[in-house]
Amino acid sequence: QVQLVESGGGLVQPGGSLRLSCSISGENIRIYTMDWYRQAPGKQRSLVARITSGFTPIYLEPVKGRFTVSRDNDKNMIWLQMDNLSPEDAGVYFCNNMATPWSWGQGTQVIVSA
Repeated sequence: QVQLVESGGGLVQPGGSLRLSCSISGENIRIYTMDWYRQAPGKQRSLVARITSGFTPIYLEPVKGRFTVSRDNDKNMIWLQMDNLSPEDAGVYFCNNMATPWSWGQGTQVIVSA
């Protein structure tokens, strides 16, 4: 059974940075396009960034130029570097694969507040 463990969230001031990590166990991610999602309070989970199996990053417009997604297939991990954070970036962040999502992890909460 595949397990997803997200970490690295926390409280940060506007303009600050966080680096989120996603550790995957139970299956190697090498062949998968991997996604980062955000679920803001009272809203549905929505895609934030994606990294293909070929290491091509894709970003949704609101985070372009501020977020950087990366992966290491040997470590079976993906990361999301988030810079210049704004309150609109707050929420619980999740990772999963694009094509055949596994059971969701607990996510990691990001709070952006002065």
